[in-house]
Amino acid sequence: MKLLTVHFRHLLPSLGLKSVAKSSVALLLAAAMTGCGGVGSLASNPRVSDADNDQVVTIGDSIFALSGDLQDFLEDYAGETFRRYTLSGAELTGGVIATSIADQYEIARSDNSDIETIVMDGGGNDILIPAIMLDPYDCKTQWYEFGKLSSTCKNYINDIYIDGVNLLNDMHADGVSNVIYLGYYHTKNGLFLLDSMEEAVDYGDAKLAQACSYSAVNCEFVDPRSSINDGDIIFDGIHPNTGGSKKLADLVWPKLQPLL
Repeated sequence: MKLLTVHFRHLLPSLGLKSVAKSSVALLLAAAMTGCGGVGSLASNPRVSDADNDQVVTIGDSIFALSGDLQDFLEDYAGETFRRYTLSGAELTGGVIATSIADQYEIARSDNSDIETIVMDGGGNDILIPAIMLDPYDCKTQWYEFGKLSSTCKNYINDIYIDGVNLLNDMHADGVSNVIYLGYYHTKNGLFLLDSMEEAVDYGDAKLAQACSYSAVNCEFVDPRSSINDGDIIFDGIHPNTGGSKKLADLVWPKLQPLL
């Protein structure tokens, strides 16, 4: 897969945008992916490199990191803390806003390579950030396009799938025993008018589930689509509120508890 930064380098000149415009777009996207809290909120959930249980590590994006509620609920259920490396705006690999999820994993390993279980998500921003910008991969579908997700979007998501499998296989090679991979729910028609992303989310979740199944590591995919509704999402249309985070934790916890 070509990294998203490479896509932008090829895309922006064709649109006649200069480097200053690229920087402005990155800032706007940073605000979008952090619930409009501004670029400073990229560090919304501080890294925890030493916890009660250092063998459990959380990596991922703003579904975990923006409020930290999802991780807080899991730790409350467990009665112990875990290492945290999640960042708002993180893409699976590469990216223009935050340390990628693949790099979060490498940082966690450099802190302490004795990792038994990874709790993670990843891939959502890879799709969502371009869609918020100019939708170059045609991942939005309007009401009259029901059931017709573009081949361009499918091919792009297929590339993300390959990156996901590669990352999971790297974890297995490094001695990680278990991965719990949280998928994505449907965004709503909030601040960024993203109710047209349902089919991309559906296709993306299917590919992430396949990545879990086909990788070498013991990986369990958690599908939140039937549990999270519009009332569980904050005004931006993307991120879970406290109730939504608890629902997500309640889906993850039965997978995590037997591994502790």
